Parts: sequence; C-alpha cells; structure tokens
Amino acid sequence: MLREYLISEAMYALGIPTTRSLAVVSTGENVFRETTLPGAVLTRVAASHIRVGTFEFAAVSDKHGASGGGAVKALADYTIKRHYPALEHSVQPYQLFLDAVIERQALLIAQWMCVGFIHGVMNTDNMSISGETIDYGPCAFMDHYDPATVFSSIDKHGRYAYGNQAAMAQWNLTKFAESLLPLLNSDQKQALEIAEKSLAGFAITFHRHHLDNMRTKLGLRVAMPEDENLIQELLNWMHSAKQDFTQTFSILSRSSGNLAEHVPAVQPWLSGTQSGDFLSWNVKWHQRLFAENRSLEDAKKLMSKSNPVIIPRNHLVEKYLSQAVIEGNYQGFESYLKVLCRPFEETHENLPFRDPKTGHADGYKTFCGT
Repeated sequence: MLREYLISEAMYALGIPTTRSLAVVSTGENVFRETTLPGAVLTRVAASHIRVGTFEFAAVSDKHGASGGGAVKALADYTIKRHYPALEHSVQPYQLFLDAVIERQALLIAQWMCVGFIHGVMNTDNMSISGETIDYGPCAFMDHYDPATVFSSIDKHGRYAYGNQAAMAQWNLTKFAESLLPLLNSDQKQALEIAEKSLAGFAITFHRHHLDNMRTKLGLRVAMPEDENLIQELLNWMHSAKQDFTQTFSILSRSSGNLAEHVPAVQPWLSGTQSGDFLSWNVKWHQRLFAENRSLEDAKKLMSKSNPVIIPRNHLVEKYLSQAVIEGNYQGFESYLKVLCRPFEETHENLPFRDPKTGHADGYKTFCGT
C-alpha cells in the first residue's frame, strides 16, 4: 500500500494520468504473501473505478440473463455521461466511446514508456476506462534500457514486459470492444467490422503519441521523416551499452556543450558515450536540431521539462518501504516522497536520490500486494 502511495504520487508529479492515494491505514493484521507483513488498507482517489473488467462482467451478466440484458448499455451510458460527456448525444456514441478509450489508453501507455514505467500486471481489471493509471501492484521503473525488462514476480514469461505494454493494452481493448459489440450494431458482422476498424487504429495512435513524446525528450518540436530512426538509434545504443534510461535523457537535457566531450568526465556510468555508436548519433542529433534552426540551449529548455532528474528508484523504494514497515521509521519515506513530487528540478535536496545504480541483481522482483 505504501508502494502505491509513493509511486502514484510520483506519477502525478510526472504529469501522467493516475489515480492518487488519499491514505494508508494499518489493519493490525498480518498478510501472508512472499513473507509475512503487516496488513493495510489504501484509500484511493480516482475519476472512477470503472475498468475494462467492469464491462466484461456486465457482458457476462447480459449473456446469462442475470441483468435482464441491459447491463452493458446501462454501464456504457453511465460511463459516457461521466467521462466522455461530449459523446452523449452523438449519432454513434458507442463507436465514438470505443475510439475515445482507445485514444486515451494509447496516450497513457506512451507516457508510461517515455519515463521507463512498467505497470507489471496489465490485466483487464487493471485498465481504467477513464485513462488513468490504476492498481500499482508489482510496478517499477526501468533502470538500464532493455525492452524485455520485467519486475513482477508473477510474470514468468514477460507478458507485461516494458516493450510489450502497448500490445497488452491492445489486447485489453479488444476485450473492451467485445463487450460493446451489441451496442455497436445489431448485426454481429457489422459490429465486428466496426470494432476491428477501431482496434486497428490503436497501434497507429500509440506510435504517434510515443514518437511525439520521444521527440520532446530530444528537444524536437517539428516532425521530420528521420526522427524515428534517430530515436531508435539512441535506444539501441542505450540497450547495447546498458545505459540508464532516465539518466541518459536527463544528462542530454542538462549537460553543457557537446555531450561526448563533457559527460564521461562527470558521469562515470555514461562512459559509453566514447563509443563510435554514440558519437555518430550525437552528431546526427545536433544536425537534426540545426534542421529546425534552433540552438542546443533552446532545445534543452524543452527537454528539461520532459526529462525528470529523479524517479522512484527500485533500491530506494525498497529501502524506505523496509524502514517504514519493518522498523516503523517513516522519515526516509516522507523525505523521498517530498523530492519525488518535484521530479524535473535539480536541487541539492534530491541529489542523494538520483543514483541510478539499482543495488539489486538483475533478478530484482516486485510482488502484488493486494
């Protein structure tokens, strides 16, 4: 519960749509999971708690006649009115509702991935229809860039790995679309065609949002054909050189002059910038900035607003959770929470919390605590 409190507040500060934690209250009882720990209850604040799983449940109720056959329609009408009121009096409100949820989810997953966030358990009951991040169970932030990164102890095969999150979102949205089929068209074939057309747009929409966000992380304002290759080349270098995702972008945003000349001397973990791959990419990046007729300083003003200097680091999260739960000492937790709420500011206060070294072996795991 304390993990959700900490990380949901960090996500809010990063500008990513999220539920928030109002309070954590100890129950006085033990919870038996991977170890025995004191139990607690979280009070969560959200736009609503309507999820894809809620629609699946309504669809099953309709199928078996338990709801009188109108549960999905009643739920869809309520959700549209609550979260998408502009669609309420449309000619095709349910199709537009599906498209709107797809759009919000595509943006949300792109935002997750652009800060290295891994949800860890993207089941349909953990996808909010409002487009907020919900249910912070075995979540964590990636350290060195690797699309195959998995932290959840229950994810044995990488189903919810960092690089699979968009595909998992589309799978969930497929289940959402299935529940809406009776509302999309009375003819099942036509309803399927409508759903398939909407779902086919998810990958395109996600790609657009991800590319736009990554451009901003590199200080680019104007879309150009070479941008995708430029971004992928940097990610490939980060992967092969095992470079820290957050720190790489943070240093690109805040270093002075030519990164290849200045960074290795002050940031030992980025000594890989002496490699030919990085030096070649760095030249292309400066040329790409020049193509917009913008200075490096101007680009970095944009970048510093998109690239945090501090995120919830796995080893620090575990350290302060342990102090709070095992020792009853909340001082470190509260100090860490305070600095995480100002993620884009370089301050003396957050300097001790920026260390990208995980302090864990590659087998670091998080556990679902609910």
